[in-house]
Amino acid sequence: MDWEGLEAAAQNQVLTCAELDSLGVTKRMIWARVRNGGPWQRILPGVIMLRNGSPTRVQALDAALRYTGKGAAVTGIAAVRLHGLQKFSATEQVHILVPHRRRRVSSGYVLVERTTRLPSIVTRQGFPIAEVTRAVLDATRRMRKPGEVQALLAEAVQRGRTTPRRLHEELEAGSDRGSALPRTALRAITRGARSVAEAWAMPVTARSGLPPMRWNVRLRTASGLALPSPDGWIDDVALTIEVDSIEYHLSPDDYRRTLERHNIMTAHGIVVVHVVPSQLRTEPDKVIAHLRESYRQAARRPRPDIIAQW
Repeated sequence: MDWEGLEAAAQNQVLTCAELDSLGVTKRMIWARVRNGGPWQRILPGVIMLRNGSPTRVQALDAALRYTGKGAAVTGIAAVRLHGLQKFSATEQVHILVPHRRRRVSSGYVLVERTTRLPSIVTRQGFPIAEVTRAVLDATRRMRKPGEVQALLAEAVQRGRTTPRRLHEELEAGSDRGSALPRTALRAITRGARSVAEAWAMPVTARSGLPPMRWNVRLRTASGLALPSPDGWIDDVALTIEVDSIEYHLSPDDYRRTLERHNIMTAHGIVVVHVVPSQLRTEPDKVIAHLRESYRQAARRPRPDIIAQW
């Protein structure tokens, strides 16, 4: 055997048994090398890794695509990761879409989904993956925690990778299976929520009996100076609610920017109410009471000349 040539053919040290056979490696030779203590290992049916040990993420993806065959595409969490998004719980599972006519079943860490609606395909790190809207929704359809669904959808929209409209269209075009949580999260995002915590704040503030809260509006002074965009905004008294949390934003730097926003807004006469996500979940009545009292205080002073756009 030309073992060096064989290694060169396996770019990620992964080949199918059929590919090995075409390179002159017989079934008997394969069996001899994957037996206990051998230098190779079978990581999926008909797929061999030319080394021992746990496969890397790249090797796991390569093996999954070789197992599922031509026309398959990575979706779900594995694709979301390749798209550069971060708001999800780590998993070793690789979700693969295959044409509906293909008779391939899930095996090991590979979840195979046969579909008549293959998505648009993009290439990331050499792998065919579903475009970001389909990948995100395929991931959230299999999540069980509303907060995780909200976080991933909000991140995808906030980073400009997709839009609420495209997410809605994809939800309507696909199966209803697993769509309840993404639909609920998408409604909050459509109303303006950029994070899990803001989505939690919406029903709490709605119970306050105060004028409607607008979310993530654009503010400017009468002279045209742009001000920071607040989380929630009550226009008639120029009051904002800020949901302060490192956990539900994209990076720790966002918390520093929250403090900077506070200083700028108060300097222009805006009344700022700060809450943390845990209060929205465990002490909503206290949040409402604080919001009502702040509203009364804001109504007592002259409204600053702030213009809001939404």
